[in-house]
Amino acid sequence: MTRRLIQLFAGLVLYGLSIALIVRADLGLDPWDVLNQGVFERFAGPAGISFGLVVNLIGMAVLLLWIPLRQKPGIGTVANVLVIGTVANLGLDWIPSDLGLPLQAGLLIGGIVLNGVASGAYIGAGLGPGPRDGLMTGIVARTGWPVKWVRTSIELAVIAVGWLLGGSVGLGTVLYAVTIGPLVHVFLPMFTIRTMTTD
Repeated sequence: MTRRLIQLFAGLVLYGLSIALIVRADLGLDPWDVLNQGVFERFAGPAGISFGLVVNLIGMAVLLLWIPLRQKPGIGTVANVLVIGTVANLGLDWIPSDLGLPLQAGLLIGGIVLNGVASGAYIGAGLGPGPRDGLMTGIVARTGWPVKWVRTSIELAVIAVGWLLGGSVGLGTVLYAVTIGPLVHVFLPMFTIRTMTTD
């Protein structure tokens, strides 16, 4: 359990940092952060609410959608809601903005790869899915619809809403969409903690 907790929190911290890198790259965000940024730009920012707090609040709102889906959160689910946005805020304070294109490209690529590593780490800890992952699996369990269609539909919906609210859609959004699956496919088996069984 100690290793699981360490890996969980390391993964969540790295995930928050990856968000900050992708935001500072300013070349287009991953689907959920398009929504996060749109809400921030339209409502939260003018009200003095930080981007990281928006990430956490939207995570909590998604968690409420688990109730009719009869999904049960784990330690990792709650930690996900509390840690990722907080670390993203710290990263945004630390990483400068208005960088040149070569540095922006480096931040984007580094952020996407780090996101894949972080996803493999926190999911592989096996202490509960994140709110967004649980939403997807809950819908699949309740409807029997294919995972790929549910995931794609959710992400297209959050991109559309986020973009309408002013979120950043661009090359980074496309690059994230086509690479995050293969990256998690590589890193998840590396970090998955399997329980020991005895005969």
